[in-house]
Amino acid sequence: MNKVVIKDLLKYLKKQYLLILLSLILSIISVISSLYIPVIIGNIIDLLIGKDLVNINLVMTLIFRIIICIIISLFAQYFLSIINNHIVYKTIGDIRYDLFSHIQNLPIKYIDSKGHGQIENIAVNDIDQASEGLLLSFNQFFSSITTIIITIFYMFTINTSTTLIVILLTPIALIVSRFITSRTYNLFSKQSKLRGLQSEYIEEMINGQKVVQAYLYQDSSQKQFNDINDDLTNTSIKAIFFSSLVNPSTRLVNGIIYGIITLNGSLSIIKGLLTVGELTSFLAYANQYNKPFNEISGIISELQNSFACLNRVFDLLKVEKEIDYEGDNYLDRVKGDVSFNDVDFSYTDNPFIEDLNINLKKGQRVALVGPTGCGKTTIINLLMRFYDPNKGNITIDGIDISDIRKTNLRQNIGMILQDTWLKQGTIKENISIGKVDASDEEIIEAAKKGHAHSFIMRLPNGYDTYIKENGEGLSQGEKQLLCISRLMLSLPPILILDEATSSIDTRTELKIQDSFATLMKNKTSFIVAHRLSTIKEADLILVMKDGKIIEKGNHDELIKHDGFYKELYYSQLDL
Repeated sequence: MNKVVIKDLLKYLKKQYLLILLSLILSIISVISSLYIPVIIGNIIDLLIGKDLVNINLVMTLIFRIIICIIISLFAQYFLSIINNHIVYKTIGDIRYDLFSHIQNLPIKYIDSKGHGQIENIAVNDIDQASEGLLLSFNQFFSSITTIIITIFYMFTINTSTTLIVILLTPIALIVSRFITSRTYNLFSKQSKLRGLQSEYIEEMINGQKVVQAYLYQDSSQKQFNDINDDLTNTSIKAIFFSSLVNPSTRLVNGIIYGIITLNGSLSIIKGLLTVGELTSFLAYANQYNKPFNEISGIISELQNSFACLNRVFDLLKVEKEIDYEGDNYLDRVKGDVSFNDVDFSYTDNPFIEDLNINLKKGQRVALVGPTGCGKTTIINLLMRFYDPNKGNITIDGIDISDIRKTNLRQNIGMILQDTWLKQGTIKENISIGKVDASDEEIIEAAKKGHAHSFIMRLPNGYDTYIKENGEGLSQGEKQLLCISRLMLSLPPILILDEATSSIDTRTELKIQDSFATLMKNKTSFIVAHRLSTIKEADLILVMKDGKIIEKGNHDELIKHDGFYKELYYSQLDL
């Protein structure tokens, strides 16, 4: 067992200490009442031996006691099951809550470095797997431990020497169980990782099915899936095989122990040290004593899988969250002066952006243009503090953004990205993400400015139409219009438009450009565009290549310059 995982799990379980204590008490009540039955049965057997010696009244009294014990045990088991379910699912609920909250605050750098399918698998499948093992262990663990203790007590009251034999032979079963389970943890851990890889690959292929089918990639995709699936299948078979050895192995050892006890007890009867009824009770207790060890061995096998899953969950919870500044600097009534001062940045050890200097005044519209991978989106990531520069600084109104809380910084910047994102919910909820307390009138007005109102009104329930994840059922252009409307509603002082009209037809784009012109008035705006015709009115155009600004000026100045920008611009006109 992983001691670190146990320690982390106990932090959550201690919140349920009162219910755990109640669970322990009910386990003791259930076990005592059920284990008292063999004593009564032994007494009944002794009362039935011998002609004309049967005390039927006493026998009936003892049978009535058995019924009472059964009823008490059943009620205790019923409430025990309810309480254990509450303990496990409340604990798992707390872990799931903390994990989702933690993921929401992880650095974008970490999210980008991991497959989304892997993170999703940890948050969903691993936690579900863990809950199954924990529920099984809670339902059986306390009862098993209590059974062992109480059966030892009852056996000592019947025959001390035979009880000592049972106790001395018990470690054999534990050693066998330990030997096998110590080899299953790594297999279950590998199984959990492979499940994550499989989920990630399935998600990737489903999202790209149009491309997969258009390029006839099905066979290659199937082959890669088969490799992952075969590895997962083989690992799962090995893990289950070794874990399934535990129970029969311990049962074999316990069977041998049971035979030795029976032989010793029979000899004790011959010597007059035991009655038949006492041996019957003792054998019942010996069987009850061995049963929990079989159950615990099964629990341990399940816990190996659960702990392997929880290990990945707790590892993710320990990833350092996005570090935020706690100082007094605060952006209020932002003018929008933005400066990049001698900024260096690299995603890897190789330099990417070096000595970047940009100075923008309030209300200026700056366009970032250049070939793919030149650093346009990186500048946006640095301004939003999704990444921090390796050297230099970025300021807004003269304040270093590293000295500003990220929540405060991002409240003052609005973004529209080329990759649209919509959540499950109504159209109204998606538009109001940046201003959740917006009135219906404000939402409708924003949609009109974003030219989304007309298509929204054609939907079955208008603004109350429920859309699925990522806007399934809407065209790419419609989804982008909703994102534009979202920005129209929040009206931040600094705007970022990253290919904001890339999926919109030319006619609609011309209408939206008018809305953008109004929106960007007196607001500092960063515009990333490949279609250079859309940024001719920008106050400043920065032409980038390989992380450096190679040209800057407005459209007319750059055309006269007869450089890289002019070459890009006229190459698009020739298309």
